[in-house]
Amino acid sequence: MAPETPGDLDALRARRHELQQLDDAVSYVRRVAQARGDLARAELDRRDAPASLERSDDEAGLRDVLADRLLAESSRPPRPVEDHSDDPLAVELDTLCAERGFGRLDELDGGEIEQLVSALDEFEQDVSTRRQAIFTELDALTDALVERLHDEHATGATPPPDGR
Repeated sequence: MAPETPGDLDALRARRHELQQLDDAVSYVRRVAQARGDLARAELDRRDAPASLERSDDEAGLRDVLADRLLAESSRPPRPVEDHSDDPLAVELDTLCAERGFGRLDELDGGEIEQLVSALDEFEQDVSTRRQAIFTELDALTDALVERLHDEHATGATPPPDGR
């Protein structure tokens, strides 16, 4: 294997940054898909609840669903939040929701909502699979960067500041 050059380190860092940006977008879309699925499930639950048990405050159900998503723990450190609503994956989710009537849940019958939930769950699983692949590559790049920096530190070698 040929020795790495300082440019290789820059390429590793650039690819890692690119994957982090991609992960941010995929994570955003995944959370939105999960929240929309939870909202559709909450609508089914509301309909199935006996009239005597229905909430008088519909917003309380919405708060419960969103609080569950917003307060979930993450093993990754937080990073700045960007708007990923125009990402192609987000557009795909919006299209799925528009075609299945998410914006008019109150007009859908129970079967239509169940189909919507199923489609959202399937979409979320696909996005989760994509995210796992991103994590795999990110972890490998992180390991390569750590190894490279460890080797440089152990040998006392430092790359020239101009990258040559």
